[in-house]
This record gives sequence, structure tokens and C-alpha cells, in this order.
Amino acid sequence: MRLSSKGRYAVMAMADLARHSVDPAVRAVALADIARRQDLSLPYLEQLFTRLRREGLVVSHRGPGGGYRLARPARELAVAEIVTAVDEPLETLRCKSKTTGCMPGGARCLTHDLWEALGDHIHGFLAGVSLEDVIEGRLKPSKAA
Repeated sequence: MRLSSKGRYAVMAMADLARHSVDPAVRAVALADIARRQDLSLPYLEQLFTRLRREGLVVSHRGPGGGYRLARPARELAVAEIVTAVDEPLETLRCKSKTTGCMPGGARCLTHDLWEALGDHIHGFLAGVSLEDVIEGRLKPSKAA
């Protein structure tokens, strides 16, 4: 899976937004506050939030007390939605197309089905994890036997 900093940072920032939007007294969360708490670049966050807003995951508020709010409750926002909203591919294959493989002549490599199945599992996992799951710590890794 090619999950670059763009997808990771978007999820980090959305989790921060979700955690700090719980207080009804807070009108909106400023990106500068998210950037400071998460040690992220403000201009980079602005780019990410432009995409998140365009995809309908956040709502922006202008003026004093302006910033961002989640467009839906955290329990209704899947991590996969966030990652794909910032144009982050959830691909494990190196193939450029769904119809042709990565080998000469468009053939599929011997491990194509393995990586494709892994990609399906990753996407299914992220689609089944809500932003609320992340901020509530419901994803504790299991210990290896």
C-alpha cells in the first residue's frame, strides 16, 4: 500500500479536529491550532483541508472564531473516506491499470492476486474504522503470540 504523508497527515488532522470539536462551546477549530498540536505545516494543512472541504468531510467557518468543523459526526466518517478525499491511492499493486498487469506485454506478475487481495483487506479495514474509533483508542494492536 502506498500511503504517503498526505493520507497520514489528513487522518491525524481530522482526528485532532474531531477531538477538539466535542466541546459545544468551540465554534470551529483553527487550522493553526491543529498544525501546532500535531506538529504539521500550516500551508500543507490548508491544502489538505481544501480537498477535505471539497469532498464534503469538513465545513469551513469564516470570521472571528472561524475554522473548521466535521461535516458529519466522527462515528460516521470512515478513515478510508479521509484518505481517498486527499487523493491518496489505496493501492498495493504496481500495475498502472485494472485491465493490464505490470509485466512486459501487460501480463500479470505471479503475485498480482496476493497484492490485490491485500489491498482489498486494507481498504476494507480502513472503511470499517471510524474517526471516532481512532480518537477513542479502539484500535489497540493485538499482541503477537
